[in-house]
Amino acid sequence: IPGQKLVLITGCSSGIGLRMAVMLATDEQKRYHVVATMRDLKRKDKLVEAAGDAYGKTLSLAVLDVCNDESVQQCISGIKDRHVDVLINNAGIGLVGPIESIPIEEMKKVFETNFFGVIRMIKEVMPDMKRRKGGHIIVVSSVMGLQGVVFNDVYAASKFAMEGFCESLVVQLLKFNVTLSMIEPGPVHTEFESKMIQDVKQKEYPGADPDTVHYFKNVYLPSSVDIFETLGQTPDDIARVGSQASLPQSSSPRFRNLTNPLYTPIVALKYADETGGLSVHAFYHMLFNLGPLMHVSMTAMNLSLTRPKKLHISDGLKLKLAPDR
Repeated sequence: IPGQKLVLITGCSSGIGLRMAVMLATDEQKRYHVVATMRDLKRKDKLVEAAGDAYGKTLSLAVLDVCNDESVQQCISGIKDRHVDVLINNAGIGLVGPIESIPIEEMKKVFETNFFGVIRMIKEVMPDMKRRKGGHIIVVSSVMGLQGVVFNDVYAASKFAMEGFCESLVVQLLKFNVTLSMIEPGPVHTEFESKMIQDVKQKEYPGADPDTVHYFKNVYLPSSVDIFETLGQTPDDIARVGSQASLPQSSSPRFRNLTNPLYTPIVALKYADETGGLSVHAFYHMLFNLGPLMHVSMTAMNLSLTRPKKLHISDGLKLKLAPDR
């Protein structure tokens, strides 16, 4: 269809990638043709079902493993004239737990997908976008690329790396009229998250001392479940932000897109104090001093959020935090 943009999305078998693919492919004005990719097409059923009539019309599927050079090249070469208008880098993996018990090989896998996987995709489509003086690259990052979170050290590091990479690249791309945007979700309710929490509860953590394992399993995990239930967004919420960023009329899309306004004060703490003390102590208090109260406060917060009250970002910054002695 003339004027239709080709959008390629990675990691579409579930969660955010699946919802983004469906949202763009079912656009009423049919502005997009979506190439939804995944490592294994045996996992396509949920996407095909959710896409309904759009499948085979404005949505097609392709095999793509972002960790494999050949797979990336083959996938892009399979597109007419290798012409990608919008690239949405969504494929990613998580990793949580005490650092002592995580093998370096596992850490490398996280970087291979979350960092090098994105770079592989960008390297493949960017030269053509620069030649055409047009195109849009979207990276699904995380608030953990802006603010590290305890026991998510390696995952946060992979997202921090991505943020630094994009912050550098966006300036060069601007000269070629190519746009780069980052989507930064906070907690999201996906099978990926709930499955990971179930898995880590059952795991043993060889190499980590008993205190650390206790803090991880009995303090961090219950708090993170509470936070997910209270502050968590749905994959659709994130997909809406991604779809909004892909709109043809967004002549100057934002570089950073924090999807969850409730998370903004947490990121703001970091920039409010250049010594880093404020955010470090805030997280320490939240985990170790407020841990037992977290459940109660999150339940109360949940109730207040269900009331039709306008929530101001500044409310979150009124919290005074005494430094730990």
